[in-house]
Amino acid sequence: MTDDRIAGTAKNLGGKVQEAYGSATGDFGHEAKGKMRQVEGAAQDLYGQAKDALSDASRIAQQGAADARDVVRDIIEERPYTVAFAALAVGFLLGRMGRHD
Repeated sequence: MTDDRIAGTAKNLGGKVQEAYGSATGDFGHEAKGKMRQVEGAAQDLYGQAKDALSDASRIAQQGAADARDVVRDIIEERPYTVAFAALAVGFLLGRMGRHD
């Protein structure tokens, strides 16, 4: 949980208290300010949620790349001649595609 989510939740709760105080005392200024603080808090909390989601997605992508690297490394270590032949074949085909005779 990011600091933005914590601060947003705190603002939201503070706004609810301020709104309730304004409603109980009939002070429409406090009530309106409380509602505005709740909106600010909700926006800050949503921003924090977006940051968390982006952080999670980044971590998942990094793990996926590391897993793919490990798979490729295992294939190269287990079958070096097959990989070398495949690389030569791909290079040959790319070279043939680039020719315009």
